[in-house]
Amino acid sequence: MTARTTLHIGPDVELTVDEAGGSGRPVLVLHGGGGPATVAPIVEHFAPGHRVLVPVHPGWEGTTRPDRLGSVADLAQAYLGLLDERGLRDVLVLGSSFGGWVAAAMAVRDRGGLLGDLVLLDAIGPEITGHEISLPAPPPGRPGPPPAAIEAIRAYGGTAMADPALLGDLAQVRSRALVVWGEDDQVIGTGYGREYAAAFPDARFAVITGAGHLPQVQAPAATFAVIDEFLAAARG
Repeated sequence: MTARTTLHIGPDVELTVDEAGGSGRPVLVLHGGGGPATVAPIVEHFAPGHRVLVPVHPGWEGTTRPDRLGSVADLAQAYLGLLDERGLRDVLVLGSSFGGWVAAAMAVRDRGGLLGDLVLLDAIGPEITGHEISLPAPPPGRPGPPPAAIEAIRAYGGTAMADPALLGDLAQVRSRALVVWGEDDQVIGTGYGREYAAAFPDARFAVITGAGHLPQVQAPAATFAVIDEFLAAARG
């Protein structure tokens, strides 16, 4: 059972948050351009033994993006505020695509030790020479992200859809990281993912065969096997 709540972070930031599970280690799941539906398999996987929070990024699903949230850094700070307000620590953060960018930005800015392990699934974010994001047309009969979502991504990520400082900033991240990549990702390839992972002080990189940009949807069994193995090792 998933419950949706509306929370106020500061004077002018309203967050819509879906919550599932209810006990166990807290898990924050951050969706990409396709919205919360694209991370539903992650929620289903973790809800039985965890407290799972899935914010709807302001600007998606009819929510309002306030002017104060004008960058990925702003959004990351808002989510750190959410975790702090809820009194959550050792939070497992999983981010898909654009959500992975937000997750990485949170890890860079986490000064209070709120985050535990970090899992990035085909995440965008850092500017890496020789690798550019491509937004292919959706397959026939399948809709792509709605125009409002594309507009919101551009508002947060800018026209370049990359942060030139992020790759270097990852050196200060204290969380263990797992960077998962679909072998057939047409948005941005595995070479980008490998360099992304290498920028963390402590990270593992894993390729999922038979998957594209959404491995949690396209190859869930293989994806969650890799994630579960990583988490088991990380917890000792």
